[in-house]
Order: sequence, then structure tokens, then C-alpha cells
Amino acid sequence: MAGFKETKFNDRISTAQAARQAQLEKVKQLAAAAKEKAAERSAERLAIAKARDERQAQRNEEKRLAAIEAEKNKAALEAARLKAEEEARAAREREAEEAEKRRAELELAQKAARDARYAARKERGKKKR
Repeated sequence: MAGFKETKFNDRISTAQAARQAQLEKVKQLAAAAKEKAAERSAERLAIAKARDERQAQRNEEKRLAAIEAEKNKAALEAARLKAEEEARAAREREAEEAEKRRAELELAQKAARDARYAARKERGKKKR
């Protein structure tokens, strides 16, 4: 069995200093490892943020293109509606003109029939005398 070893004051101080130095080295190593991990996490977050920004930009571009397409469709529908209204108006005008023409022809036919009846009545009256 080993006997009690008495340490001197300087030995205790140097042992304590060595322990403190070992603890400091251990903390420095942990800090360096944490710094590396933090850099990796920061790079990962940056990549995620960049991808998110790209997706958002793509969605915004798609929305812009969809709005342009919708505006084109709206303009085309409006043009088609105006064309249909113009054709309908022209058809109504033609129908109105045709109706006016038929009415004028009917009036002429009725006048001719009335004149023929009047002439026939006059002729009958002349024959009696």
C-alpha cells in the first residue's frame, strides 16, 4: 500500500492551473465545433430561404402571366361580344328594312286592289247608263 504523499503548495497551484487549462481547451474545442455547426445551419437556412424566394418569384411570375392571359381572354371575349352585338344590330336593321319593304309592298298591293275596285265600280256605273 502506498503511503500518503504530501503535495507542496506550488504543486497544487500547478495542478489547478493545468486543470483550468484543460477545461479552457475543452471549451475552445466545443466552441469551434459549435461554430462549424452554426455555419452549416446558417448555410442550410440560407439555401432554404433562397429556394423559398425562388418559389415565390416563380409563383409571382405565374400569377403575372395568368393575369396577362386573363386580360387577353377578357379582351377577346369583349371583342366577340361587341362583334355579336354589331351582327345582332345589323340583323335587326335588315329585318326592320325588310318589314318596312313588305309593309310598303302590302300598302301598294292594297292601294292597287282598292283602285281596281274603284275602277270596277265606276265601270259598272257607266254600263248602267
